[in-house]
Amino acid sequence: MTGPKNLESRTKHLKQTWTKHCHRVLYMSSVKTDFPTVGLNVSEGRENLYWKTIRAFQYIHQHHMDEADWFLKADDDTYVVIENLQYIVSKLDPGKPLYLGRRFRPFISQGYMSGGAGYVLSREALRRFVNGFHTGECTHFSDIEDMALGSCMEKMKVEPVDTRDVKGRQTFHPYPLDHYVIRQLPRARPWHLLYDYYPPNEGPNCCSDFAVSFHYIYPVQQYVLEYFTYHLRPYGYFYRY
Repeated sequence: MTGPKNLESRTKHLKQTWTKHCHRVLYMSSVKTDFPTVGLNVSEGRENLYWKTIRAFQYIHQHHMDEADWFLKADDDTYVVIENLQYIVSKLDPGKPLYLGRRFRPFISQGYMSGGAGYVLSREALRRFVNGFHTGECTHFSDIEDMALGSCMEKMKVEPVDTRDVKGRQTFHPYPLDHYVIRQLPRARPWHLLYDYYPPNEGPNCCSDFAVSFHYIYPVQQYVLEYFTYHLRPYGYFYRY
């Protein structure tokens, strides 16, 4: 998800970093450009974010449904480690209605996935999401994109997946890594502690070794994370599973 004003300041840097590891990338915007972006004919602005998401998934369903098993939605200030995401979904069946991400608690009985951390729909979940708007079971009832999509997922009987690792550490993160490692979750946003579906961890054990995403990652940090993820290795050290 991006917009015309972010193509130079954010999106072009995603093109040079983590999106190179995807099987297929689509940049969804309000208008079509030579970047390239897909024009969704939706106005920009947070109040239109859910419309933008609906139109994006409808577009993918119409034009790319048979090209993938899993569909990731991410913002232009999110960093994603695609290989770790592939590892998580490799154990799951895309023919089942499944929905992955950082699970939040309030408003929806089964919870919903944080939009900033990015979320993933299985092929069957995507089919049900689009069908929900055809049947009227899902509607644009709120401007809060991630919560509204989560409501549709619940109505369409799409199951949320626990994406924590075997040690109970989170893999999808709605904030940058430093907010967790140095035990300083944003005090200006105390809702974060209230929204987590599972008890949050802080400090060195805050995050999985196979973390998938971090949010509020701007251009410089995109390249730093890319280097740490794919190049930096301590000599003689390896993981024991």
